[in-house]
Amino acid sequence: EVQLVESGGGLVQPGGSLRLSCAASGFTFSRYYMTWFRQAPGKGLEWVSTITSGGGSTYYADSVKGRFTISRDNAKNTLYLQMNSLKPEDTALYYCAREYVIVDGCVYDYWGQGTQVTVSS
Repeated sequence: EVQLVESGGGLVQPGGSLRLSCAASGFTFSRYYMTWFRQAPGKGLEWVSTITSGGGSTYYADSVKGRFTISRDNAKNTLYLQMNSLKPEDTALYYCAREYVIVDGCVYDYWGQGTQVTVSS
């Protein structure tokens, strides 16, 4: 059974940092791209960042570029999101998802339950 379990969220002041983790199980983690999404209160789902299967390439939304860093440890089957210089607008429920590449794009076929990040003074 595929499982993705996020952790590391919490309450942090503006300018602070958090590191999110996503523990994967039930599949060969090293074979898949992985992605972070977030959903702020009352808003739609927003793509945050993607990392390739080997970790050699990373991609970021403009809203987080330069502040967030995605990484992975394939030996530990774990995905990370280091978030620095946090802003109140980063407040959201953060999800990790497994990315499955298809002919004309990709799908996100498994999702975690989410971890809440709240940035507030």
